[in-house]
Amino acid sequence: MLQWIMFLLVTGYAIYLFYKAVYHRYLYLSLGRPVEFRARSRLSWNHWSEFLSQVFGQRKLLKDWRSGIMHIVIFYGFIILQFGAIDLIVKGLTQGGHLPLPGYHLFGLSQEVTVLLILIAIAYAAYRRYGERLPRLKKGWKPSLVLILISSIMLTVLLSLSLERIWFQLDPSLYAPISSLISLALQALSTSAAEVLFYLFWWLHLIILLIFLVYIPQSKHFHLITAPINIWLRRTEPPGRLTRIDLEDEEAESFGAGAITDFTRKQMLDFYACVECGRCTNVCPASNTGKPLSPMHLITKLRDHLIDVGTEQTGKSPWQPSYAFASSQTASHQLGELKNSAVAWIDSSLPTESGEAGAMLQEVSAGSEEAANKLAVLQPLPPITDIRPTLDWQSTVWGVRDRSDSGTAGVTGAAELELIGDVMTEEEIWSCTTCRNCEDQCPVGNEHVDKIIDLRRHLVLMQGSIPQEGRRALQNIERQGNPWGISRNERLNWTAELEGLSVPTVHDNPQFEYLYFVGSMGSYDLRSRKISRSFARLMLEAGINFAVLGNEEKNSGDTPRRMGNEFLFQQLCQENIALFQQYGVRKIVTADPHAFNTFKNEYPEFGLEDVEVIHHTQLLERLIKEGKLSLRHEVREKMTYHDSCYLGRYNGIYEAPREILRRIPGMELAEMKRSRENAMCCGAGGGLMWMEETGGKRINLARTEQALEVSPTMIGSGCPYCLTMLEDGVKMKELDVRTKDIAEIVELSVFGGSLA
Repeated sequence: MLQWIMFLLVTGYAIYLFYKAVYHRYLYLSLGRPVEFRARSRLSWNHWSEFLSQVFGQRKLLKDWRSGIMHIVIFYGFIILQFGAIDLIVKGLTQGGHLPLPGYHLFGLSQEVTVLLILIAIAYAAYRRYGERLPRLKKGWKPSLVLILISSIMLTVLLSLSLERIWFQLDPSLYAPISSLISLALQALSTSAAEVLFYLFWWLHLIILLIFLVYIPQSKHFHLITAPINIWLRRTEPPGRLTRIDLEDEEAESFGAGAITDFTRKQMLDFYACVECGRCTNVCPASNTGKPLSPMHLITKLRDHLIDVGTEQTGKSPWQPSYAFASSQTASHQLGELKNSAVAWIDSSLPTESGEAGAMLQEVSAGSEEAANKLAVLQPLPPITDIRPTLDWQSTVWGVRDRSDSGTAGVTGAAELELIGDVMTEEEIWSCTTCRNCEDQCPVGNEHVDKIIDLRRHLVLMQGSIPQEGRRALQNIERQGNPWGISRNERLNWTAELEGLSVPTVHDNPQFEYLYFVGSMGSYDLRSRKISRSFARLMLEAGINFAVLGNEEKNSGDTPRRMGNEFLFQQLCQENIALFQQYGVRKIVTADPHAFNTFKNEYPEFGLEDVEVIHHTQLLERLIKEGKLSLRHEVREKMTYHDSCYLGRYNGIYEAPREILRRIPGMELAEMKRSRENAMCCGAGGGLMWMEETGGKRINLARTEQALEVSPTMIGSGCPYCLTMLEDGVKMKELDVRTKDIAEIVELSVFGGSLA
């Protein structure tokens, strides 16, 4: 009876603490803006299959197959062991009874094998963190606490089962191999001593299990509960589509996110779902090149701030039991520490190659085997990308506030912290290229880009704060429709450079099938105009009935929207839609993935209907397959293809450009280590094309070096922004490697001619 009473009291108290911790966090989440979910779209098979593949198939985790397998063992192991935990509790409460399961011996075997597999997985997890010392994984007692708790739970299970065998004098059994071996080692114990020790480890097992239960919602392991919910509630719209702001809402006090409560409840759920695995930061182009932004810290800092603000506004402590998490450090003290932190670390943390190594790289790129052998014995070059400087900066600036696994009870002054400035610096906010590699890697469905854009919207629309180069680009787009501020009347000048060929405008050819949207880069940038000419020449050769808007064409609005100027975006969006409707546009083709994504995925929300939007690589692939373009001439090059973020991760177009390259005679295709879904951004997205990088390594240089690792003679792209960034990177390396758009390469194979 005493055993039962103590069991019920201890278990009931733990469940009560668990409930309070979860409920208080729910109250904090309720401070966010409500968001509507379309239930019907979440009942489709596609939504269900994606949910099942991510939650139960662990598809995202298997992008890193080693840690993915480790996590699968722990995930399913814990599900299996829940039945064993119930069985062990029954044994302790009934003095040796067990669950009335058919084939109980097989059940016992499965439990012991599962315990062993989990212990192996935990050992590997510790090795990854402290042996391999992966930079993305946090070190210290807090990240190790769960490893200790899980190991303790497993060991107490084995010891309890082993002592049970001695207590009841059970013979060794193949159905209980591990506990039998342990019991043989402890066979000197008497049955009464074994009984006492059984209950000692039984209680240890129960208490550790309940500590883990209470600890889960107060740590990053809250994702065990929130991650499946977060994945279920993920967006059903096209990836990366930004939320529309109602600029005519007279009741709106501000736009964007200027306070933590300006985020939606779904965005706040992301904060709780984060597992702090660092996969997002590990692939982020900003983090990889020494910029302040770390997507993982973006989420955890916003979560910490939400907990502080939620505690103040609800009067409910986040930590249960609160006395176990007491701390004298207040938010105002932490703010002082935050503002006094030093950040002069970037330039010194990423040294460049020596002159000798740089010369060797040039020879290797040219195909010199001798140079490659020499390079192999030199001192190793610094890594092309390195997230450690960014992690060091985040640790310095936010480390005093990192309470992800412990917390601060009774924090005061949280409301005095500015979301932009104290929690997130402007340098972090403007470091994002909006490439979505973080979101693609996140195993719990977190969406980082929309939060950064909401922060930018508040900076631009409410505070008028934006880097000078970005401000100039937006002003030029507003005045002349392009980021350079060149006259609108010069948009069609690129067509004059097509010798003997005429590009029709919508006035010349009102019965056109395709509207060729050239874009600002293709119209004004001298390098990108070559892409426009090549693609126009190919369409004329294939007999495509197309036309251009000429000087009536405007900017697509992608740059203003990603830079936070929603007002300018919506203005351009409405003007472009009106123009498309005026000329009866039904099909749009463009070489600009940013315009392609904006027209295809974002304009429909503003009224663009029944218009097919395709990328020029898709059209070229179709024309080649249909025989309308004949690839007659060899292009003897070793090509590596760079995937544009807005073509790949935003729209899933990976095969069309590669299929074209595979069909070109003489072309050898070599893939970079980071390609397709995991391709690194060139550094031009999110409006950064028009802003200077002020710290760390240049993103385009890092991406160029990744391309040069496969020793190509040519780097290909399907985006004028990417091509410009890669070409600049090649020039910085001073190498004889050409950069070409897919259209330019197809033009070479169709018409022949010099690569120059």
